Amino acid sequence: MSAPVLRGWRVSDAPALRDAYLTTSDLSTQLGGADLSTIEGAQDFIERVLAESESTRNWAIVDEGGAVGNVGASAIERRHDTAWMHYWIASSHRGLGLAARALSSVAEWAFSEGLYRLESGHRLDDPASCRVATRAGFVAEGIEREKLKYGEERFDVELHARLAVDVAPAIERLRFTA
Repeated sequence: MSAPVLRGWRVSDAPALRDAYLTTSDLSTQLGGADLSTIEGAQDFIERVLAESESTRNWAIVDEGGAVGNVGASAIERRHDTAWMHYWIASSHRGLGLAARALSSVAEWAFSEGLYRLESGHRLDDPASCRVATRAGFVAEGIEREKLKYGEERFDVELHARLAVDVAPAIERLRFTA
């Protein structure tokens, strides 16, 4: 049994991404309504959305050789040294602590790259995401009223942040691999 790791997304991860999409009921909403129900759609998403850019980095959370989630930093802004952190995990791997370990690992990467303030948020009706952020050392800062809109419904979001000067949480990090 191999330990879970973080690595860049590969086009060959398309079947795993499609399977996660088909078996994880809230993934479509989290991925902006993208249709990943086909291998081709998942390949396109990997190449277009999960690709590295100047302001975005994404890593596949890999367990037992297959991608089971994503963790990333987006809206990377060098003037103020900030980024928005995001994550998701397939329903088959929820509750194992992988998302929190991945988020903490990428936060440490971000700090090593010179970022200072990392933000993340979750809908108030998503206590599991709150636990992920808190376990990864992100402190709740307040409520952003009706920030997100899915369909016709708006949701309040609890904002969390972690600073480079905060004490790192006592959580086992995931190793980065090629």
